[in-house]
Amino acid sequence: MADSLTGAPELALEWHRAGRGVALATVVETWGSAPRRVGAQMVVSEDGQIEGSVSGGCVEGAVMVEALEALEDGKGRLLEFGVSDGDAFAVGLACGGTIRVLVEPVGTVLDAAVLADLVAARGARQPVAYVCNPETGGGALVHTGFADRFRMDRSGMEEDGRFVAIHNPPLRVAVVGAVHIAQAFLPMARIAGFDPILVDPRSAFGSEARFPGETILEDWPDEAMGQIGLDARTALVLLTHDPKLDDPALHIALRSEVFYIGALGSKRTHAGRVDRLQQAGFSADEIARIHGPVGLDIGAAGPAEIAVSILSEMIQVLRKAP
Repeated sequence: MADSLTGAPELALEWHRAGRGVALATVVETWGSAPRRVGAQMVVSEDGQIEGSVSGGCVEGAVMVEALEALEDGKGRLLEFGVSDGDAFAVGLACGGTIRVLVEPVGTVLDAAVLADLVAARGARQPVAYVCNPETGGGALVHTGFADRFRMDRSGMEEDGRFVAIHNPPLRVAVVGAVHIAQAFLPMARIAGFDPILVDPRSAFGSEARFPGETILEDWPDEAMGQIGLDARTALVLLTHDPKLDDPALHIALRSEVFYIGALGSKRTHAGRVDRLQQAGFSADEIARIHGPVGLDIGAAGPAEIAVSILSEMIQVLRKAP
C-alpha cells in the first residue's frame, strides 16, 4: 500500500493513544472493478468517526457498523461486500465488483506496539510489510522478503493464505539542473506519483518564476544529497552535464540505495564521466548503475519528449525485476 506517510496507521495510533477505541479496516482482496485497491484503509473510532476509505463510499457505512461491533467484542472480522453496478457508477466506475475487508480493533487484535512500530517505520522512510491471517487479523511486521510486492507497491494475499500489506515510503526524484527538460519533467513526475525535488545552486535557473510551486534547493548537489537523504525509494536525475554539478551528486548516489540514476549527455559525454569516476575509485559495477545517456531510446526530440523518455525509464527500472 503506497499511502502517504500521514495516513490511516498514524491516525489510528493517535486516536488509540488519546484513549479512544479505534479499529483499522483494510481491503485485503478484490474482484472485478473494485472502487479501491487492495491495501486501502479506513479508521473507525468508537464514537462513529471515520477517516479514509475502503470503497469510495459504497460500503463505508456497513464497515463502520461492523467495526463498532468489533470494538465491543474485541474480535477481528473479515467482511465481504458486493458492489453493485449502480453503486459503482455512483463513484465513477463502469461496473461493480467484490471486496473483502479486514477489521482489526487496536489493542485487542492489532497490537498497539506493532502499530507503533509500523508508524515509526513509515516515518523513517523504511519499507515494511504487515503480515497477518486475514480471517482473524493480528499480525507482525517484516522488513525482508516479498521483493516483488515491495517493488510493485502491491499488497495482497499469498498462496499460503496470509495477507501482506505493503507500506512503502512515497516515491521521490531528485533532479539536479534547473534546465528546460526539468520544467517539463517535474510536473510529469508528480502526476506519475513521484515527489520531485529540484537542486541547482544557480538561483537564476532554479527560480520560483520558472518552477512555480516546486521544492527547490539552492545548494551544491553534494550538500543537497545529504539534506534529501537518498534511499531505495528515491531516483536521481542529472540534467546539467556539467561535471562541477553532476559529479559530486554522483559520488554520493553511487554508494547509496537509490533505485535509479540517470545522467543527461551524449555517449561521448558519458564516456568522459565514466573515466572521471574510474579515476575517483568507483568500480565498474558501481558505474554501471548510471543510465547514460539518460532515458529510453524512443527517438525523443525536445525537452518534453526527453522528459517522457526519462520518466519511462525510471518506472521501468522501478517496476521490472532486474
